[in-house]
Amino acid sequence: MSATSDPTTVVVAAPLVDAHVHPDKSSWGGPWLSRRPAATLRDFIEHDVRTQAASTRSVEERALALFRTAVANGTRAVRAQVDVGPAQGLANVHGVRAASERLGGRLDVQVVAFPQQGLLTAPGTLDLLDQALREGADLVGGIDPVGLEQDLDGHIDAVFGLAATHGVDVDIHLHDGGEPGLDETRRIAARAVAEGMQGRVTISHAFAVAEASGDALSSIADTLADAGVWLTTCALGGDPVLPVAFLRDRGVRVAIGSDGVRDSWTPFGTGSMVDRAHLLAYRTDAMTDVDLELAYDACSRAGAELLGLPAGPVDADSSDRLEFDGECLAQVVVDRPAPARVIRDGRVIARNGDLTG
Repeated sequence: MSATSDPTTVVVAAPLVDAHVHPDKSSWGGPWLSRRPAATLRDFIEHDVRTQAASTRSVEERALALFRTAVANGTRAVRAQVDVGPAQGLANVHGVRAASERLGGRLDVQVVAFPQQGLLTAPGTLDLLDQALREGADLVGGIDPVGLEQDLDGHIDAVFGLAATHGVDVDIHLHDGGEPGLDETRRIAARAVAEGMQGRVTISHAFAVAEASGDALSSIADTLADAGVWLTTCALGGDPVLPVAFLRDRGVRVAIGSDGVRDSWTPFGTGSMVDRAHLLAYRTDAMTDVDLELAYDACSRAGAELLGLPAGPVDADSSDRLEFDGECLAQVVVDRPAPARVIRDGRVIARNGDLTG
């Protein structure tokens, strides 16, 4: 076949952003990790604490292995949810930060101080979060104020209190579903407005929003849009997935993350946000090129906007860009190739899934 008749071209695309990932939990780059069944959130948390404690590889080593794979597959930035609590102290924050520094500027890493064991129910965690924010964490996290902590007011007060003290943004895991989850969502949105933090609060997973339909979905979408609250979703297994197109049309900003990658919570994950765009498209029944391109955009420009990075148009002259072999971006989302070239600050840092140095 002659070059002129070959339909394959260079597809130029925006760098990818993982808006929600747990690098300190990952077993990436190490031996296979067998997992135990878990029925409740507490079961998962307890299994994770034991798994991390038993690891023979440091947080820095494991996070670096995952980060290198992510960079080679086109990720330019991540929001890292990093455990802070009685089981880890601040070790995970320092380990993830050390891993990011070893990448020599090839990956931007935001660290969320995440109280997975509970903020109020795990003794000493509030003080540890305060210390973490003094020692390198960029955001304060939270988790299921009702489902895990059973103290909505106390949890929200603690999270937003730390945010105000340290001048940082908020990112709260919210697995709680149904009307209780929607009520928590409304309360978080109201607090964001009351604190003047529109655009600086994220609800991760937001299963209650993902489960909602009809008037309930329209109503909560309008509440979130008015409050400027971000949502992140991860297109995981059987978990509910946010209707990204609908929410965007209502003015809600949504970004995508990979969540756990080969950790005690899940055997899945590859470190590639192209794979995550594919999963999001599949889970949301994408059909047209526009649908498929939206999935990619949610995994790239939307995440960049969330992390405060340049999120404008990308072309063949952009100093930060990805180049794929293919016919169009929709095909890239379906076929899931590694980028033929990853360009950062005008230089090639990876080719075909491998770092150049």
